[in-house]
Amino acid sequence: MKKIMQILDQIKWNDLLITGGKIILILILTWMALAIIKKILAKLENRLLKKSRESGEPPSESSKRVETLIRLIRQAVRIAIWLMVLLIILKEIGVDIGPILASAGILGLAIGFGAQNLVRDCISGFFFILENQVRVGDVAIVNGTGGLVEQINFRTIVLRDLSGVVHVFPNGTVTTLSNMTNDWSAYVFEIGVAYKENTDRVIEIMKQVGAELKEDPINGNLMLDVPEIFGVDKFDDSAVIIKGRIKTKPIRQWQVGREYLRRIKLAFDNADIEIPFPHQTLYFGEDSKPIDVALMEKFQTKSE
Repeated sequence: MKKIMQILDQIKWNDLLITGGKIILILILTWMALAIIKKILAKLENRLLKKSRESGEPPSESSKRVETLIRLIRQAVRIAIWLMVLLIILKEIGVDIGPILASAGILGLAIGFGAQNLVRDCISGFFFILENQVRVGDVAIVNGTGGLVEQINFRTIVLRDLSGVVHVFPNGTVTTLSNMTNDWSAYVFEIGVAYKENTDRVIEIMKQVGAELKEDPINGNLMLDVPEIFGVDKFDDSAVIIKGRIKTKPIRQWQVGREYLRRIKLAFDNADIEIPFPHQTLYFGEDSKPIDVALMEKFQTKSE
């Protein structure tokens, strides 16, 4: 008990209270600074959205781009502020931060040589956002893998494919990036009909179906224009291929495309237009005749 009292007597309570008060004040000021920065970023986000709308950019596109940009700025500001606060608190409790800063400089130089990939990833991520190449909510193909962009960080880009699998790509390793939902999207279709069909009549029916789809209260609002029918694209093995495209709002091409194909099938059935499908003939070597010929000869023999 006596030793405990001696230790307590050695504590400079005035200095401890002053230091504790300073640390509490620093934390309060930090909280206030973060709140102010949050409001500033919110105003900046609204201003950027307003500017994008005035320039004619679709609201969905501008919101994705601005949201991604503001989130990355918020992350960078928070990291910088908390690093500064940590150094200030260390200085207040009597830790000499000079050697820490010097060591950090040397350590940063060493890490810079050893973490070139990390620096490359961060720089690439910055330019992804700066150049508006891809945003959260886009559907993109990265290095041959397609999916919905769920996150864009300083170091990585995160995709989730149709099966729910999450793919993480370091930004510096992205060699090919295809954005399928930038400004507008398109559903490209190739429809095959039998060679006996009149292609002009088929195209007219396809245009009629497209015009009716454009008047649909649900899907019509997702389309930017009536479907474009390019015409006969190629002669396939068993069909004449007619190619076309439907322009839609971003990420809506699959919904509209599926509905268009459903209506095309119904229209072709009503107009008796044949959609060909593969046929197979069974043949058992040179010594046997095809089944249809053998059956015909057998039927003729029975008739006689």
